[in-house]
Amino acid sequence: MTTDDLGGEVELGASAAGEDGAGGSTAGGAADAAAAGAGAAGAGAAGGSAAGVGAAGGGAVGGSGAGGEDLAGLGGGAAGEAGGGDAVRRDQGMRVRREVLGDKHVDRAVARTDGFTADFQDFITRYAWGEIWTRPGLDRPTRSCVTLAVLATLGHDAELAMHIRAALRNGLTRDEIGEVLLQVAVYAGVPAANRAFAIAQPILAE
Repeated sequence: MTTDDLGGEVELGASAAGEDGAGGSTAGGAADAAAAGAGAAGAGAAGGSAAGVGAAGGGAVGGSGAGGEDLAGLGGGAAGEAGGGDAVRRDQGMRVRREVLGDKHVDRAVARTDGFTADFQDFITRYAWGEIWTRPGLDRPTRSCVTLAVLATLGHDAELAMHIRAALRNGLTRDEIGEVLLQVAVYAGVPAANRAFAIAQPILAE
């Protein structure tokens, strides 16, 4: 029941009291009028209570509003942390990228970066090197094995050559790289492995 409903009951009570006064030829009618008046007063008090509840509700809403501002502040903080996280991943990614691919390769890539490729270079540094290669679930030699197998299977020759050198830097031996390519022959096909062996052979002979 709303405050407006309670106000309606007050008006109805006052009207009833008037009708009893007009026809008040008996004591019973007067008593009824008095009772009606008392009921109206009670309804009025209830209305006051409802108003108090409404005020309390307004306070609760106001509190929610303040909480909303707090949440907005927290959201801003989270956004700031996300920005800081990108910077950390970028730094970690560049460190790992240099350790795996070598300074000369990375320096050449950085030197070739322009306005067209800058976003892509930032993406692979943060995401590939700063997010995936830094995960603790696999060590670097194992990640190199996976990477060689995938690149050989997909026929990405230039990337495969680069990661064969990276695999050596990560501690894989010549024989272990050969084992990975044999595995490719079984599960991805002899042509893919044949091409991969042809790419790996001169690199491993350096």
